[in-house]
Amino acid sequence: MSNKPAILGASPIFENKVFIVKPSLPSPQEMEAGVQEIISSGMVTKGKYLKAFEEAVAEHLQVKHAVAVSSCTTGLMLTYQGLGLTGDVVVPSFTFMATVSALVWAGLRPVFADVDFGTTNLDPAAAEAAITPNTSAIVAVHNFGNPAEVDALQEVANRHNLKLIFDAAHGFGAIYQGKPVGSHGDANSYSLSPTKLLIAGEGGIVATNNDDLADKVRIGREYGNSGNYDSAFAGINARMPEFNALLGWHSLQRLESGARRRNEVVDLYHQELGKLPGIDFQVVREGNRNSYKDFSITIDAEAFGLTRDELQQALTAENVDTRTYYDPPVHRHTAYKHYAAPDLDLPNTEKLAAQSLSLPVWSKMDDEIVLQICEAFRKIHEHCVEVAEALQSNSAKVAA
Repeated sequence: MSNKPAILGASPIFENKVFIVKPSLPSPQEMEAGVQEIISSGMVTKGKYLKAFEEAVAEHLQVKHAVAVSSCTTGLMLTYQGLGLTGDVVVPSFTFMATVSALVWAGLRPVFADVDFGTTNLDPAAAEAAITPNTSAIVAVHNFGNPAEVDALQEVANRHNLKLIFDAAHGFGAIYQGKPVGSHGDANSYSLSPTKLLIAGEGGIVATNNDDLADKVRIGREYGNSGNYDSAFAGINARMPEFNALLGWHSLQRLESGARRRNEVVDLYHQELGKLPGIDFQVVREGNRNSYKDFSITIDAEAFGLTRDELQQALTAENVDTRTYYDPPVHRHTAYKHYAAPDLDLPNTEKLAAQSLSLPVWSKMDDEIVLQICEAFRKIHEHCVEVAEALQSNSAKVAA
């Protein structure tokens, strides 16, 4: 095997593409009896599997209520509505767009605050500095599955009498100080899409200990109709079908093993990639566990010898799938940039957007795949000068 990377003409280290995500799903045999029962009964929505799934999730998260909805986004929309939020809401920009889109759909104004560069999560001090007289809540994110600064953010929220909501899209499998993330703040909204550890196909969970909020989310997912055909408020259709609830229940049974395996995979990445200069890893606070829905690193171009984007191109040539989350950050999105003040300064957000690169991580990933990806890194770094020259030459040709 050549010691040169593929982008310089050698054969790719992988013959076939190594995807960034590979869902861990139950076998058809495990699902068969439940699927047959659903079809035979004719109850394809609002049936026994939804109830069983909600109860199992509530027990796992150690919360009073786990309300299943059609997506994390609709969960956030109904949560914002159910808590009666108004005016401004402090939110990070280094996040997936749905964190903010749900705010705007609920008629709220996002006020962007910076994140901590190490954890990639909302900085409590920055969040407090972003509070305005019109602020009604803080929305934080367990980014990539890394638990946010829950206690510090709760202290800020308490000082200013604000609601605290967590976008926990990446949260299943994450642990904060010995407990699953979910019982903290006023509510946590989870995603169950195929890129997550707990998969329902599509879907979401709103976890809360607030009885009133849980009732409003349940009614809200039914158009605002409590059952008397008189809308209590303007809701939406955010129901989770029985098939999704069944898949989610089976997925919950393998959640813990998946989270542990992902942490083992990341430990191996750390061990091998830590031998190279210019690569840094997400900081996980002592006592916490990252779910590693994504494994994200940062690339210091000066130390590594290539920019993040150049490295991504070189890894693509090796058939290694990667993502540049979150570039651009939300405050620069076309739909939301008008909410950002002209003097908005988010240095850590901008730096992460330029340097962050997410690598393949799965719940059943073999060590050998990790080692080969790390070998690709080594080759690319050792030939970084030639790689940079080749990429610049290709860019010049395209421009001509």
